[in-house]
Amino acid sequence: MILSEVVFAPSFSIEHFLTLGMLILLQAVLGFDNLLYISLESKSAPEDQRTMVRKVGIGLAIVLRIILLFVLVSVIDYFQHPVWTPHNSVFGGSFNIHSIIVLLGGIFIIYTAIKEIWHMISLEEHEDAQGKGTKSVAQVITMIVIMNLVFSFDSLLSAMALTKEFWVMATAIIIGGILMIVLADKISDFLAKNRMYEVLGLFILLLVGIMLVTEGGHLAHLEFFGYHIEAMSKATFYFVLTILVITDLVQGRYQKKLLAQKEAQHHH
Repeated sequence: MILSEVVFAPSFSIEHFLTLGMLILLQAVLGFDNLLYISLESKSAPEDQRTMVRKVGIGLAIVLRIILLFVLVSVIDYFQHPVWTPHNSVFGGSFNIHSIIVLLGGIFIIYTAIKEIWHMISLEEHEDAQGKGTKSVAQVITMIVIMNLVFSFDSLLSAMALTKEFWVMATAIIIGGILMIVLADKISDFLAKNRMYEVLGLFILLLVGIMLVTEGGHLAHLEFFGYHIEAMSKATFYFVLTILVITDLVQGRYQKKLLAQKEAQHHH
């Protein structure tokens, strides 16, 4: 896409408003995994500042998303140019900036999810007191902003594929961002009150990381020992996600049933 193709002078039609609605929906769907990351990352900040950290992080990310949209619109071709093309017997590929950003984002999310899962199963009781609230507010906000931009690549490229109207894309980003600010606190509160869902959240985040890595590998035409990396399809992603949620619900019910049986035996 070339800069001249994008229309900066606003023109309004029903079609534009329908596209806007679709893009807001897209932002909401693609933003869910981002919200999970934000709610987990904000736990590293001091407790009394977590809400502020989430709001500032998302607010900054909205501004940067619009700047990124400007940049993408003008240099989208450059983002698709190969910058590294290794070819040997072990692995080969054709990396462009887009694929590198998606790959690194995916690797970082996998690392974050595994680190949090490890924290969860390490049995040191004092871990919570010491391990949490250790990062400064600036560090947490920076991480939220960076990861928000990694996540936003997909939605921005989808937006550019759907419309050439700049105001439609920018409005979708702003409304999507406001929705995220509203929902970030709700998701964080829900996870704080229902600690058992934290495990589910972390595994969903791990799945998101794997999806991003496969997508980055696919974009980079990455191959190991002659085998191509295929992008995980959205259908597979949602199927695995559904199985994870069902497993979690069944496990919860079964646990309650076992506890009830134990209680009954105890009273007898």
